[in-house]
Amino acid sequence: MIDLGSFTDIAVLCVGDVMLDRFITGDVKRISPESPVPVLLATNQQDIPGGAANVGRNIHSLGGKCILIGAIGEDSAGRELTEILSEGEGIHPDMVTVASRPTAEKTRFVAQGHHLLRMDREKAHALPPEAETAVIDKVANHITNCQALILSDYAKGVLTDRVVAASITLAKQHGVPVIVDPKSPNFHRYDGATVVTPNMSETAAAVGVSPTTDALAEEAGRLALRDGALASVLITRAEHGMTLIEREAGVTHLKASAREVFDVVGAGDTVVATLALALGSGRPLVESSRLANAAAGLVVGKHGTATVTQSELLDELGRLSLIEKGQSETKYSNPHALAERRKQWERDGLTVGFTNGCFDILHIGHLHTLEFARAHCDRLIVALNGDESIRRLKGPTRPINGVEDRVRMLSAMTYVDAVVVFDQDTPSEVIDLLQPDVLVKGADYAAGEIVGAKTIMARGGKVLTCPLIPDRSTTRIIKKAQIA
Repeated sequence: MIDLGSFTDIAVLCVGDVMLDRFITGDVKRISPESPVPVLLATNQQDIPGGAANVGRNIHSLGGKCILIGAIGEDSAGRELTEILSEGEGIHPDMVTVASRPTAEKTRFVAQGHHLLRMDREKAHALPPEAETAVIDKVANHITNCQALILSDYAKGVLTDRVVAASITLAKQHGVPVIVDPKSPNFHRYDGATVVTPNMSETAAAVGVSPTTDALAEEAGRLALRDGALASVLITRAEHGMTLIEREAGVTHLKASAREVFDVVGAGDTVVATLALALGSGRPLVESSRLANAAAGLVVGKHGTATVTQSELLDELGRLSLIEKGQSETKYSNPHALAERRKQWERDGLTVGFTNGCFDILHIGHLHTLEFARAHCDRLIVALNGDESIRRLKGPTRPINGVEDRVRMLSAMTYVDAVVVFDQDTPSEVIDLLQPDVLVKGADYAAGEIVGAKTIMARGGKVLTCPLIPDRSTTRIIKKAQIA
């Protein structure tokens, strides 16, 4: 398994255009009588750090630390953004306040999952000279304590030519890799950077070639590197994956890994955050790009301005490794390896649930229990009786399906995040090792009779019983088959 624990030792300096993303959600049930527009009945508002601030959120979510430099106005949005960023320990905002410009805000109005309108408040002109100097001074102050530098360019005026050049020079003086999420079509303004990460439209605007195929992506990358001093280009190509072109090495094409695409907002932020942590921890650029590609595949499967956690990335890397080997996905883990994953889930703030059983012939009752259990936790572990354990409990004719088949069946279920096998009569040892937060069993057990209940409740966890579906059991299915 790939170890991402080194990310916790990495501090990334992120400089760029910070903003506040507001999402106002509600229902549309009528058209306005004043003009033919929908009327949104707002039911919820969510305010999230956006732009370069979302890069910081991604760094923190992946376990690293971020020092964030940007510009805000003397306004409520700036104060709110700084307050949100200061709430956790992983992001340390060091903002330059510019009275002549407002804090950038993007307000999205959403109904039934669809965007109705986006309203922007911003002034995208370049920072005044005194503010440029303040940003550069902050970069110089922090760069010695960081292992990577990100320039997050949203073309809102913070990353002026002067700020970009000075930041890259300072990073190179201290041997710090520089990752750029570009907005300008003039890639030469980022000369000296370790890697720039344009998307397809940004690449086409810069070099005049749209990277719609692997061959065109390679051509576009070579053009981007031809006359300047960039070390490499990582072109993000949406459903086509990514293409890495290195000046001193070859070309690497990475296939897209997303299973479903719900929202591409913020995917570029996830890419540069992952790259920075990986490069900062000493990984080669190709390996770092593979990690970034996997992280991007996860974040586009989420709605809104989202982030990826270490545990999610580790799980995805495991899945992709099996695919590369031509093996079917399995969620099986030995107890001690699963205990390490459980610790990572806890570090990510995820609630871990646990249920157990034979799951010999899967039926609707099993599905109901797993669905119930997963609804009460963020990650669900299923402990599966081994074959010998079932024979002792059910008799010599059981199980009908061997443990390998049962592991594979459970692995295919979206409600299940991990499967562990135990050969004892009860899962008490596994429960003691894994220390789940929620324990779930069928309602045919009284809470006090459930194995592990005392352990769970002693640590402040919950024990839940799931209502049973009448006349649904493996024993009943076997009897019906015998009669037939």
